[in-house]
Amino acid sequence: MKREVRGLSERALADFAARASHAAGLRGAVTVLVTGSREMRRLNMQFRGKDYVTDVLSFPPPNFVEGFAGDIAISLDVADQSARTLGHSVADEVRILVLHGVLHLAGYDHEGDDGEMAEKEIRLRRRLGLPSSLIERSAMKRPMVARSARLRT
Repeated sequence: MKREVRGLSERALADFAARASHAAGLRGAVTVLVTGSREMRRLNMQFRGKDYVTDVLSFPPPNFVEGFAGDIAISLDVADQSARTLGHSVADEVRILVLHGVLHLAGYDHEGDDGEMAEKEIRLRRRLGLPSSLIERSAMKRPMVARSARLRT
């Protein structure tokens, strides 16, 4: 963690990432980087060619690496803003973003799956004790809005 998250230790974040991975059926270790918007913008530009900040990026491992499921990067600045908007803690928002990244690493892609990832994310949020999203609260019938990116290697 390059940035401290109130109410979330590195150990607690690692434990949550392991629980989320298990719940999503993802095998292998996951690393999580919690950083600021400047670095997230740089990563988004470097790996996706997109010159803007995003909340979460996931990086699958190369095919030849065994026992490693990938990397997740999270912007604490964006997480803080989202948490305030949605009315829950920054620690919960970071956990939500970890779950979202884990689902991407597990092969889900909300940009073209007709809501499959959104439905899975809603079920796992409940199972893992995470708060509902604004979209869940306002319109359960609509698929979740895309807000992150999965990087393919």
